[in-house]
Amino acid sequence: MLGFIIRPPHQLLSLLSCPGLRIPRFSVLCAPPRLRTMAVSSSSWELPLVAVCQVTSTPDKEQNFKTCAELIREAARLGACLAFLPEAFDFIARDPAETRRLSEPLGGNLLEEYTQLARECGLWLSLGGFHERGQDWEQTQKIYNCHVILNNMGSVVATYRKTHLCDVEIPGQGPMRESNSTIPGPSLESPISTPAGKIGLAVCYDMRFPELSLALVQAGAEILTYPSAFGSVTGPAHWEVLLRARAIETQCYVVAAAQCGRHHEKRASYGHSMVVDPWGTVVARCSEGPGLCLARIDLNYLQQLRKQLPVFQHRRPDLYGNLGHPLS
Repeated sequence: MLGFIIRPPHQLLSLLSCPGLRIPRFSVLCAPPRLRTMAVSSSSWELPLVAVCQVTSTPDKEQNFKTCAELIREAARLGACLAFLPEAFDFIARDPAETRRLSEPLGGNLLEEYTQLARECGLWLSLGGFHERGQDWEQTQKIYNCHVILNNMGSVVATYRKTHLCDVEIPGQGPMRESNSTIPGPSLESPISTPAGKIGLAVCYDMRFPELSLALVQAGAEILTYPSAFGSVTGPAHWEVLLRARAIETQCYVVAAAQCGRHHEKRASYGHSMVVDPWGTVVARCSEGPGLCLARIDLNYLQQLRKQLPVFQHRRPDLYGNLGHPLS
């Protein structure tokens, strides 16, 4: 598999396969050789290509959309079948009151713009964390952190509402009280079939709960996605470690689109969007600042790895219970 990075987004980096290559202004990340016993049956050029978008959202929804649309159009131009946007791709507000004011229902103007964009580009979209006014908005005045999947016709094919809310106090990072404006989702979403594979949906803080990822993979997930807005203290310590752990323990691809940089005077994000393969190798990674990285998804490799290292057959629920119950 080859992962590679495009930055700035309007420039094209040719597909290259040469470990150690240095190219000015661009980063190329080539995966190390796989186990020799794992022959890949398909040419890498036939494998589905996914794009992972990294942005710096602000309270300016219109400008955020322009930035995301530019990256999505670039992903389509480069041949991706699916583009991933991070949590809070629509906006990052300064406080809970602004979050509530800027939020919209799924049937609002912003999702309509993304619907049209998906149709225009012929691209599937993972909209990683939309501030959704749900059906209970009038009663609660709180929103859902909703991960939306659009197909290439612009239809909503899956929604997942973040189930683990980030209420934490990290020294040096400032308190986070997501529950001040957000309601936890009531359930997990069954993995959704896409041109890249079956995707299990999660959002940011969910990655700290391996039971969720185990439930998704037992329901058929081949790709786990964690759109995020990780903080500047937890990011260097936990971001890559958690993503690689989720990939290794589930033998899934992990795709993590991230917010980066300073959103406003009260908040900044770590960035480092990446794709991890089922062996735990980081095969694509965004450089600093807004941009995108690309990776090919090899499901033959995934199946061969699961066959040769059959950890799910070796589980002992008689000893420790059924962690991550399969979805109904």
